[in-house]
Amino acid sequence: MLRLRRMLTLLVSIVAGLYVVLCAVAFSLQRSMLFPAPKAAIRLPEKQGFGRLPLDNGLHVDTYYLPAPPGAPTVVHFHGNGEQLLDQMDLGTRMHSQGLGFFAVEYPGYGASPGSPTEDGIYAAADAALAWLRAQGVPPERTVLSGRSIGTGVAVEMARRGYGSRLMLVSPYTSIPDMAALSFPFLPTRLLVRDRFDTFSKAPDVKLPVLIIHGEQDTLIPVEMGRKLGTRFPHATVETVPDAGHDDVLDRSGTKLIDRMAAFALGGP
Repeated sequence: MLRLRRMLTLLVSIVAGLYVVLCAVAFSLQRSMLFPAPKAAIRLPEKQGFGRLPLDNGLHVDTYYLPAPPGAPTVVHFHGNGEQLLDQMDLGTRMHSQGLGFFAVEYPGYGASPGSPTEDGIYAAADAALAWLRAQGVPPERTVLSGRSIGTGVAVEMARRGYGSRLMLVSPYTSIPDMAALSFPFLPTRLLVRDRFDTFSKAPDVKLPVLIIHGEQDTLIPVEMGRKLGTRFPHATVETVPDAGHDDVLDRSGTKLIDRMAAFALGGP
């Protein structure tokens, strides 16, 4: 009996030790999983619209800016974690053709921008970009914040800081701890997650008109998260796309959803 007890104790100790190791590995690798930035620096094309914005920490991020016609709003867009600045050119061109300005900022550690991506670092880059835009004569009342996937958390934080007049969220999540709990239900993710992007907690403080677009077949960020956020923002409209997943939500309807976003940015319901 004593031998069996010792064996059980040893087994429990081994399992507990392996679990602690697993938690440590998850903690150390979480940013590489959350921010799968390109491993090689990507040179931006020598094309009008691209610029470089210095940050307070001595680093810089690249930007893409298409000025608005006089008096028109500018859409400030924050991209997904698997995208980069170059991927925003098509969206920017389409928004610009609708009579809007467009401004996208790269994340530290993405594309050709040096550094490493973190929640605070991305907020700092976004904050600097919006301050620069205001210095160009674009006031908050003509600024429309937009985000996709991980970028929705950035857009919400900037709205909470008072930068925009409207907010558009494509495939938003409630928080990164919630997302981690879905992927790793066997880990204490709420204790391990460092970059939280807690949109759910911030939403009630954002009084702006909000448009939420979410694919009903999204297997990465469940559509239920988008619907749940729609009940948290004081003034939100939720529109779901029946046959769309995560990456193709804006492509499923051709130009229809881009047109919808542009109409909202221009002041429509």
